[in-house]
Amino acid sequence: MSWTIVAAVLLATAGLLVLGALACRLWLDVRALAREVDAASRALAAAATELAGEPLRVPEAVAQAAGHQS
Repeated sequence: MSWTIVAAVLLATAGLLVLGALACRLWLDVRALAREVDAASRALAAAATELAGEPLRVPEAVAQAAGHQS
């Protein structure tokens, strides 16, 4: 077997491993960003409800998320 074929296969494998690692890192960052956007949108909805004069009902999960960020 020619050494150029072996080198090409090794380079392709290394490239796929790097792309896989970057994809996993991107997925983790997007998941964290989605959680923060969700918490911000819930806080915004709660503030809008409070401004509208209705009683504020904060679900337990939102209260925990707000306490966790502080």
